[in-house]
Amino acid sequence: MFNKNDLISLLEEITTLLEFRGENTFKISAFRNAAFIIQNYKEDFEVLIKKNKLDSLKGIGKGLQSVIMEFYDNGGSSMLEELKKDIPESLFELFSLRGLGPKKIYLLHNQYNISDISALEDACKRNILASIKGFGEKTQQKILDSIDKYKESKKKVLLNYAEKTVKLISEKLSEVETIEKFICAGEYRRGREVISSLDFVILVKTDFKPAELAEFINIEESGKGKLVSMDYPIPVTFHIVNNESDFLATTILRTGSEDFFSKLFHKTGFDWSKIKSEEDLFKQNKTGYIPPEQWETEYYYVGSVKILPSDLDEKKPKGMLHFHTEFSDGIATLEEMVAKATEYGFEYFAVCDHSKSAFYANGLTEERVLLQKAEIERLRREKDYKILHGVESDILPDGNLDYPDDFLPTFDFIVASVHSSFSQPEEEMTKRIIRAIENPFTDVVGHLTGRLLLYRNGYNVDTKKILDACAANQVAIEINSSPHRLDLDWRWYYYATEKNLLFAINQDAHSTDEIRNIGFGIRMAKKGGIQSDRVINYFSYTEFKKFLNRKRNK
Repeated sequence: MFNKNDLISLLEEITTLLEFRGENTFKISAFRNAAFIIQNYKEDFEVLIKKNKLDSLKGIGKGLQSVIMEFYDNGGSSMLEELKKDIPESLFELFSLRGLGPKKIYLLHNQYNISDISALEDACKRNILASIKGFGEKTQQKILDSIDKYKESKKKVLLNYAEKTVKLISEKLSEVETIEKFICAGEYRRGREVISSLDFVILVKTDFKPAELAEFINIEESGKGKLVSMDYPIPVTFHIVNNESDFLATTILRTGSEDFFSKLFHKTGFDWSKIKSEEDLFKQNKTGYIPPEQWETEYYYVGSVKILPSDLDEKKPKGMLHFHTEFSDGIATLEEMVAKATEYGFEYFAVCDHSKSAFYANGLTEERVLLQKAEIERLRREKDYKILHGVESDILPDGNLDYPDDFLPTFDFIVASVHSSFSQPEEEMTKRIIRAIENPFTDVVGHLTGRLLLYRNGYNVDTKKILDACAANQVAIEINSSPHRLDLDWRWYYYATEKNLLFAINQDAHSTDEIRNIGFGIRMAKKGGIQSDRVINYFSYTEFKKFLNRKRNK
């Protein structure tokens, strides 16, 4: 079955290898532009192929058409295979590293015989790259940092990937008749942002045999009451128990961090005979109930604020804030995004496409902002949608937003985010973001640290000072629900709560499928015990508009 994203990935891979092999720049640009054109083609691309109308797209010449048609017919590319010839398989790992482009990889491979991660790391540690023209000490250190991040990514997966794996394994376990019930405990149940292993606790019947699992899961290790599979990107352990009491105890002990329980029971210890539920665990220790997502070491270092169980599961978010459409780099229309969000139960919407400085994301010029405003007004009129006109405005290096102050009142809602100049020193970056927070038109600070989990660390910034500035300026802090970000980190929610800050749990969705990502943000918020009355998109429409009008001089 044809998949447009697979075609785009193919063209991007060809572009990279053309650059690696030093092909002429026109050819490289042609393939790069073709990937961009197809990515931003809003109609059904397969219809163009079937009708033999590829030549109707400016920039898709005959050579590219033949590559596209071959992929459509056969699912592969002879051109790509030819480009891959004589390139060691291990070299492709280097293309995953930040700070290295195809030309630099070619230089390292051909002049310094570096063809894998280990050789590159060794060269950096021996200070070889620092002396190579075009690299230097800073680039060498960035590459070392990128290698560390790459190694970490090989040992862990993002929460959304872990969720897919849990669902897949759960479906298989549900088919085994000798299994009474099971639960995935460990880091997954606590809702960690990245997962290093999965722990299933399984209550089995008396006639259960481990071979029943081996029929669909490759068991590589086993011990008393424990089976381990390495079939997945992270280890999966199955803890086998035979009675309800052991099921409860094992679930509890395999869910919480060791340090959490050692601090909780450092005086009284456990008396499992009195524990019939997780609630009993805390009654025995004369503490209020602590939900599993908070069974972390950090729970005991929250300062003066009392962390309660979150009520976010009991209520539903009413507003979908900070999402993108085809006006910038989204792949769905505004109407499609709002219609799908309405199906999920959202009642009002604040579209936040990229601003004009985000040229890489088709950011909106002032003229295009007005065109989008006309579209919003049409949908309000014809569909009776409660749509607010927002924007994700870039925070420029000097801290200004990237529209003039006399244009900012055009918007109903502004999310201010950093998308460039990540390498500014901590003090400079902190002042930059605080200046944006102090702008009277800023409503929310988006993905505060800019991190991309398992790929890029956040930039250097004084988070505490920024949260203090948000509190002083009545600006909400975003919990970006993209599983690649989950930014702000949940460990800061305790301090934010102490400062009585407001939050916005935002999908940052670029497609209708990503609207569901709000669930990951909610899981993070629950870890911090955040209450619904502190989350602006849990407000009613009237309450949310009151929030937008909170600054009299705005």
